[in-house]
Amino acid sequence: MNSTYLRRAATLCAGCTLAFAAFFGSSTTALAGPQHNKIAYRIMQLQQSSQRWIEIDLSRQRLIAWEGNQPVYAVTISSGKPSTPTRTGTFAIQTKHRVTRMTGEDYDVPDVPYTMYYDGGMAIHGAYWHNLFGNPVTHGCTNVAVDHAKWLFNWASVGTPVVVHKSQI
Repeated sequence: MNSTYLRRAATLCAGCTLAFAAFFGSSTTALAGPQHNKIAYRIMQLQQSSQRWIEIDLSRQRLIAWEGNQPVYAVTISSGKPSTPTRTGTFAIQTKHRVTRMTGEDYDVPDVPYTMYYDGGMAIHGAYWHNLFGNPVTHGCTNVAVDHAKWLFNWASVGTPVVVHKSQI
């Protein structure tokens, strides 16, 4: 058999498979709600600017620092667990603290490094007390390794936009 015949046969098989899937496969239509549309619009605005901004993708457990449409830094995070989820939406860094104490109903953590609050009690900060990055384990904050938190803290300023969303994996 020559290679041209094999390529044509493979192309035919692939085409038949795609046609079969298109005609007989099922699909679920996903409808975007107002919150999703607001987040998507904000991302589009930021990517068309030269502004620094932070994207937190809860589905992928990733944080990406952007300058306009150029990613400049990416890191694995830990976000809120199902019982204490990280809220989605569009925010901005409100305050920055080199070191702070974080307390809640069932936690009291001293010396939390490189904390940047962006939504009330929600913050991006370093976590020295666990190494479970890539898993949702927090009370709603976005945890990153301390060295990554330091980089983000030095890069971002008060007012830097923060977009928190769930992507389609």
